[in-house]
Amino acid sequence: MTEPLEAGVDIETTGLERGDHRIIEIYIGLWRGDKLLREFNQRIDPQRSIAKDAQDVHKISSADLVGMPVWQTVAPTIHAFLNKADVWVAHNGDDFDFPFIAYELKRAGLVMPEKPTIDTMHFTWATPDGKKPNLRELCLACDVDYDVAQAHAADYDVKVMMQSLFNARRFGAVEPFTLPEQMQQAA
Repeated sequence: MTEPLEAGVDIETTGLERGDHRIIEIYIGLWRGDKLLREFNQRIDPQRSIAKDAQDVHKISSADLVGMPVWQTVAPTIHAFLNKADVWVAHNGDDFDFPFIAYELKRAGLVMPEKPTIDTMHFTWATPDGKKPNLRELCLACDVDYDVAQAHAADYDVKVMMQSLFNARRFGAVEPFTLPEQMQQAA
């Protein structure tokens, strides 16, 4: 049986509201098992300002985006990466990353592929009080080093999130994702 191809995904944005705000950084890494096979890491010119509260979190300024491609240029590559994967993994993906990406793909005339998702923010076993963990709490629970200075860079966040997922599977806290039978036959 072939292990599924998992896409670890994270975005940074100009703010929280889709439709008004835009994606300014995206990272997608494709893993089979715990081996990273391919990755796409891109900053994007949002063609608008960045909200101060968003910039305070991710530390990306408008000056950092000068000369970067616009969304319509990178959307086909993002779509292809997402379509290639069997399952998508993100921290807060169900409520933020995936709906935001879907909206932005639609603006570029592309339809978000339908794939199963794993949202590591739902790993409430990772916190003593059973609340949804932030990424730092998830890393702590999964014995993964977390560097506050690197946090909120899309590539860094995905890599520690995926390492946390792999460790959680090894610890028995999370079942491995298995492809539905019809997908296994097509693989």
